Amino acid sequence: MKTIGIILGTCLIIYIGYRTYRFLNLDKGLRKKIEQGAIILDVRTPSEYETGHINHSINIPLSRLHAKKLSLDKNETYITVCSHGLRSVRAMNLLKEKGYRKVFNGGALADLESEIQKEK
Repeated sequence: MKTIGIILGTCLIIYIGYRTYRFLNLDKGLRKKIEQGAIILDVRTPSEYETGHINHSINIPLSRLHAKKLSLDKNETYITVCSHGLRSVRAMNLLKEKGYRKVFNGGALADLESEIQKEK
């Protein structure tokens, strides 16, 4: 019983640390970028997207961003978002490698929604 408590406590500490790290490393000023026309790029799967998403966001799963040709305008500003924040970082880096210069990490869907609400 004591071992289970230690394992659960350790997992909780790791999770809280991870969430704090992710929240602190979100790009700032995202709400202003959205107001200026930035496109929210939701890189979750279509079934995840259907469970809930930010209004007017575009759903392109991370796996599709590996394609040679994308139907995205390199002159637009994009904010990547996913369920936990890991795929959004990968998507941001992948797009930057492909020549997209105005790409920002929105992190997890809940984090981006929180950041947008906080800045209002």
